[in-house]
Amino acid sequence: MVNFSIKGPLVKVGLAQYRIGMAPMRMMTLALGSCLGIVIYDRRSKIGALAHVMHPERNKVKNNCNRAKFVDSAVELMVSRMLSRGGVRDRLEAKIFGGARMFSHVAGSRSIVQIGTANIDAARLELGREGIPIVAECVGGTKGRSIVFDVSDGSVQVRDAYGNKEIY
Repeated sequence: MVNFSIKGPLVKVGLAQYRIGMAPMRMMTLALGSCLGIVIYDRRSKIGALAHVMHPERNKVKNNCNRAKFVDSAVELMVSRMLSRGGVRDRLEAKIFGGARMFSHVAGSRSIVQIGTANIDAARLELGREGIPIVAECVGGTKGRSIVFDVSDGSVQVRDAYGNKEIY
């Protein structure tokens, strides 16, 4: 179990889910391996969003009814809901986490599509299309991560699978 120091309201964002919230809320997602945690934040209105996405593109997966499962459609949903709650597009900024290469030790894995790398690339592409700068990231590597996003100040606390902690 990840031991984060949490004060105030906390919402857990599960696999293939996203949430929108306002300060003083905190949002947490656990066990980002090849999955990606995408944070979008409006610093002035203190509106934030967190998604735990699994796949880069919705149209490339047969079972695609859950739009929060995919980078492309989750970013679109997050931005739309943030704007409807008072966020301003020109003030939005993003942070991305995860996208690890979880199976690099498997024989022949170099020829396997690395979903973590594809998720990172898709997030950069989609956020760029939306005109949202990525101001911080902790992506790639070979270890999982868990994150806590503080909507009060936009900070994200990251803990890796070995217990190392960083703030972004």
